Amino acid sequence: MSRFVGRQTELDILDELLSVVRGGGRSGRPGRAVLMRGRRRVGKSRLVEEFLERTHVPHVFFTAVGGSRTNDLSGFIAEVATSSLPDASRFRDFADPQTWDAALGLLATALPTDQPSVVVLDELPYLIHEDPTVEGALQKAFDRTLSKLPVLLVLIGSDVAMMEKLNTYGRPFYQRGSEMVVPPLSPADVAAMLDLSPADAFDAYLVSGGLPLILAEWPRGAGVWDYLEQALRRPTSALLVSGERILSAEFPTEAQAQTVLRAIGHGERTFTLIGRASGDLNPGSVKRSLEYLTSRRVVATELPLSTKPSKETRYRVDDPYLRFWLSFVGPGIPSVERGRGDLVVDSIRRSWTSWRGRTVEPVIREALWRIADDRLPNDTNVVGGYWTRTNDPEIDLVGTDRSPVAGKITMVGSIKWLENKAFDTRDLARLISHRSQLPGASDTTPLVAVARSGCTVQAIQAFTPADLLAAWS
Repeated sequence: MSRFVGRQTELDILDELLSVVRGGGRSGRPGRAVLMRGRRRVGKSRLVEEFLERTHVPHVFFTAVGGSRTNDLSGFIAEVATSSLPDASRFRDFADPQTWDAALGLLATALPTDQPSVVVLDELPYLIHEDPTVEGALQKAFDRTLSKLPVLLVLIGSDVAMMEKLNTYGRPFYQRGSEMVVPPLSPADVAAMLDLSPADAFDAYLVSGGLPLILAEWPRGAGVWDYLEQALRRPTSALLVSGERILSAEFPTEAQAQTVLRAIGHGERTFTLIGRASGDLNPGSVKRSLEYLTSRRVVATELPLSTKPSKETRYRVDDPYLRFWLSFVGPGIPSVERGRGDLVVDSIRRSWTSWRGRTVEPVIREALWRIADDRLPNDTNVVGGYWTRTNDPEIDLVGTDRSPVAGKITMVGSIKWLENKAFDTRDLARLISHRSQLPGASDTTPLVAVARSGCTVQAIQAFTPADLLAAWS
């Protein structure tokens, strides 16, 4: 990547934590810890590397490889010995410790007491899988020594579910670290990195999912089709290999979960259809797989928003990049490997308009939620959609004061994400009709239109791609 883009919020948080460390903290305990989590390949390690390059403080950055406890302990000591910590050289003659308790004790002797330093343990879940005592060792080291030193301890993990659990009640490291979630790069970051128009930036976001490795190989100023024609010629492109690596890391032994995930990725949204598309798995197996996928934050569940309860649960792939990969790239890998990436591009072109129209919906809802305080009616705290079992009606946008059962409907809206087709009077008439069928809405409930190509109707609040992009600026 030629330049570092975005992540200013995360960099500011790390800067603030380091400032506390530098300032001495309270009660003579300047040490601080941060638990950083995010999906694989979203750039967590690169973010911390950028932070270290900007701050120029002594540090050690260790990345676990997950082979064995012995190998990772040896790797940790070797990393400390070659780090920029002032007393790192003394570690070169140490015998490898047999436990993490001993390794962290040795680390404390190398940390400076008169200036701030940073210790990074990347892929912490690997260490915990190898040795469940790692959590206790970290808690002991932090409480007895690290918290008394001017050090920032950064614990990074791609296993989102495990990283969430580390800071829950009953776990050894409970309430000892701040939590930080690193999302993919936003549509605004994509626009800045690739120098694209707002509408084209959303397209690039839907394909890349905001993954830095994919955006790094995306030519600046290139549209979706220029990039896809280039990327799908190479079996080694980040667009292809990232999905395989994510799935193999997330579900190394969960074959049924992968099958269910692929069914959702191909467009199935209801429990019954997901089971049918998964090879007629029995309902118990589908239920267990969905619970596993949602617990790992790979699949999101959605309920229709209105003032009446509903059981019409829908499922969608939560990871923006995997949504595209599962729909097109994964199934097309055999064609790419035999040199026919053009067939995959043709397949994407045929389905692009309908796929993009559905896939952009959660992105647009998030954008509207982000600007709700400034641009949407008062009390809009949740932005979702509404549907029935028969999808009559199916409403793209519903704003409410709370979820899943609203006390108040604050707005009703429609998304029209087509080239050269503005939101017009016919779309307005359809939206008004749908509003009349939404429980809790009335004739005075405000209407909203989100249109890729503009809006020709005056009596409605309209949002353009540029308006949405500003939600992340």
